[in-house]
Amino acid sequence: MNVLHVCANPKPTEESVSKQLAAAFFGKLIELRSDVELVNVDLYDEKPPFYSYELYRSVWNPVFDENYERSKVEEMATNYASKQVELFNAADVLVLTMPMWNYGVPGAMKAWIDQILCPGLTFDISKEDGVKGLHKIKSIVLLVSSGGVYKEDDERDALSRQIRHAFGFIGIDELEIVWAEGQNPLFFDNCEESKAFALEAAVEAAEDIAELDLTPADEEVSAE
Repeated sequence: MNVLHVCANPKPTEESVSKQLAAAFFGKLIELRSDVELVNVDLYDEKPPFYSYELYRSVWNPVFDENYERSKVEEMATNYASKQVELFNAADVLVLTMPMWNYGVPGAMKAWIDQILCPGLTFDISKEDGVKGLHKIKSIVLLVSSGGVYKEDDERDALSRQIRHAFGFIGIDELEIVWAEGQNPLFFDNCEESKAFALEAAVEAAEDIAELDLTPADEEVSAE
């Protein structure tokens, strides 16, 4: 099982609830699956660039013109994306660890998503065939902490909506969310209780992922 873990939290683990969720999740997953190959990407160590005009031309112009030839500058604009896409397309499971900032994902995570969700890299797209993923990811696990409390389908939650729809676009529909809510002690007296509940949920999520069937789709069809 190949697992890509992308973290967007600048705090050390002892101060970061989302990173503590990740520690609980991976502790249990590795305990249950001896075949886990884990790759960690810390977006504060490997900072993604913002989406640029050159990257846009490099990945989208060939979609509209199959004879389009990239310039050297446009080719260089995909350097970061190409490295991250190699890790992404090799993964069976994607784990995203982050806090909620201003009701959405941290800027570093948004920049990373913009880098990898590009045609020719993680998906193909055409008028005839629509969108076809180039990856093999079967499930995403979202490990989040927030100062406030958000009910399911809360309109203020732009974070989980963005993750669900951005990756759903390339065919990843399985999303498991572990959320430590109410972590602002100014407003909530039960922060530790809420964190403990989320840590238990992280372990349960690891148990679910440990049982994930990684049989390729084409083999599943041929076996029927």
